[in-house]
Amino acid sequence: MGSGRPLAQVYQRFAEADRSDASPLYRRVALALSESGEALRAIEAVPARRRNPTMILAALHDLALAGRAPALAAAYAEADAYADAYAEADAYADAYADGAAGAAIDTLLRMTDAVADIAVRRTVRSDETGRHAVLYPAITEAARRAGAKAVGLIDIGCSAGLNLNVDRVGIAYGNGPSLGDPSSPVQVCARIAQARPVPARAIPEVVARVGVDLDPTDVTDADSARWLRACLPPDQPERIARLDAEMTLAATAPPLLLSGDAAELLPDAIARVPANALPVVTTTWALSRFSPETRRRFLGRLEQAADGRAVAWVSAEGVGVAPTIPTLGDRPASGHSIIGLALFGSSAQPAEAIGRCWSRGSVLAWLAAAA
Repeated sequence: MGSGRPLAQVYQRFAEADRSDASPLYRRVALALSESGEALRAIEAVPARRRNPTMILAALHDLALAGRAPALAAAYAEADAYADAYAEADAYADAYADGAAGAAIDTLLRMTDAVADIAVRRTVRSDETGRHAVLYPAITEAARRAGAKAVGLIDIGCSAGLNLNVDRVGIAYGNGPSLGDPSSPVQVCARIAQARPVPARAIPEVVARVGVDLDPTDVTDADSARWLRACLPPDQPERIARLDAEMTLAATAPPLLLSGDAAELLPDAIARVPANALPVVTTTWALSRFSPETRRRFLGRLEQAADGRAVAWVSAEGVGVAPTIPTLGDRPASGHSIIGLALFGSSAQPAEAIGRCWSRGSVLAWLAAAA
């Protein structure tokens, strides 16, 4: 990423991007950063690949949450108060954003070294509960096809492994069935599209939970848990509350987290699943971070690891991202993702697209034939 004007343009584009999950607060802060020469020079103290707005904003938020930037924390708290008071977006922005943007710039200038240190050490995370609504019916379908009475879950690119608790949450499909645990502290809502409801079947017993990531996050560690919160904008309290509930649930029974290359660790991860259970490998928007060559290597290791036993792969990836999963004639970058299912080993079946989903799993259409 270049310096000077090109860097300013990066922040300006971030502020102007049309995203459904955009934060009004972060739009204004990013715009203010793009207009401040001092702020841009401070950002240039960060290695080039870590200068992106998402990382810098998360690093500033982490300092606020840690109590190291009290003025910024107060400005963000005031932003939350105004968010509750104003329904109109323009009034909302005018009321608080300028003050919060000024506090962010001041913190960046005073604590440039601290921001740079966080940016170098950390990776931006986006652990979201909406993925459960996609994973639950897909894992259930994998077990049904394999005739499995128990499953072991292996999540690739797991971050904190929150997906591994899919059987321990409650999921309400607004115009479809309710699945999972209705008494769980984590409740997820999703919507059915195209009149294609998910099947009302329960996940079998989960006997193993294994996460694989280059840099997994331990939610029982206070600093790591704080960083996950810092990766969410402070003016989106509902998302933060969902994440807190997810982390609390995960901390009651922490999964096994393996650190390293996903393809190389697959055999070890699968071996952690008891022989009487079906290993279900899940990827949710994880393969897009891999090169096409690495994706193919991942698939090859998955097929090799299935030698002598049945192994399932459940994916939710952009159109054309997951190798061998049919695209249904959909165009890449079409705004939705394909839910895929493949069975290897003793229960091998052709890879199939069993659904489409939008907005990272908050809307989905089930395509698999009814059993």
